[in-house]
Amino acid sequence: MNASVDMTGTITVPEHDRLNEGRLTEWMLANVEGFAGPLTMTKFAGGQSNPTYRIDSPSGAYVLRRKPFGMLLQSAHAVDREFAVIAGLYPTGFPVPRPYALCTDDAVVGSMFYVMGLVAGRTIWDGSLPDVPRNDRRATYEAMIDSLAALHSVDYEAAGLGGYGKPGNYFERQVGRWTKQYRASETEVMPDMEKLIEYLARTIPPQTRTSIVHGDYRIDNLIFAPNEPKVTAVLDWELSTLGDPLADVAYLLMNWLTEPEGRSGLLGYDLAALNIPTLDEAAARYCERTGRENIPDLNWYFAYNLFRLAGIVQGIKKRVIDGTASSAHAAETAKRVPSLAAAAWDFARKAGAQ
Repeated sequence: MNASVDMTGTITVPEHDRLNEGRLTEWMLANVEGFAGPLTMTKFAGGQSNPTYRIDSPSGAYVLRRKPFGMLLQSAHAVDREFAVIAGLYPTGFPVPRPYALCTDDAVVGSMFYVMGLVAGRTIWDGSLPDVPRNDRRATYEAMIDSLAALHSVDYEAAGLGGYGKPGNYFERQVGRWTKQYRASETEVMPDMEKLIEYLARTIPPQTRTSIVHGDYRIDNLIFAPNEPKVTAVLDWELSTLGDPLADVAYLLMNWLTEPEGRSGLLGYDLAALNIPTLDEAAARYCERTGRENIPDLNWYFAYNLFRLAGIVQGIKKRVIDGTASSAHAAETAKRVPSLAAAAWDFARKAGAQ
């Protein structure tokens, strides 16, 4: 799969994802400031979790994200939480789309959804940045790192997000949550996942800082300005919460240790020739922007992130089996669970697992 081709742009809304345009128009007229109909609707090609639509109308372009139809895992696809964090961050100046309104009434389109503004710009899928001028590549990565540092520096209490996460150790909660999510969508016994569940729960690291955590901070979840290395919007907040910022840091830095496959991975590239920062340079810039002296050994955090990703992909696999997967690429993605679990266990072993 070539993500930059297959997952970019919009497609005609498939029959099983169609929404009632009449009811949606009425709702938007009543709830979206400045909206004027009629509307036309297409569906974004990328993404696996919450179906996302582009809405065009005489008053402008909007984006609608909704929960999938059908039975869902508890706490999954929390579009209401996405809307809450975007609404909290938007007044701070952090780059997110303008939030318009949340609809919790399933009768409007069949599931909970929210509407936000469309941010024009570039989506970058390939971490080697083949379509970015060489002179702009380092600055593009620096902009991505700086935006993550800015997120972790937001005063979440002042932004009205003091109750956005539960108290206590973030990783303890997350390991428990993703173990539960994995069990709820389990389709077969995988020894690597069993070992990870035991090891991660037993070796939770201490938490020294708390911030808003994005949970899926990678290059293709950002919108960049059309002609400069500047982040204009951070998207896909489904996994966000208050927690340990090292979760996001490790998730981002893992790209330097991941096979490319046309996506965000950078392993094996000549970074100097590409004018892309090294892992150490990326970590140092993040520390500089956040006042950290250093970043601890990240192998445990890498193991956790891949374990969580395996749990997410297992959920996609279950939805493929149940016939409720949103993306045409879901079946291909679902095949990755064993390799993700194996890679997670490899990092766990580097962190000291036996």
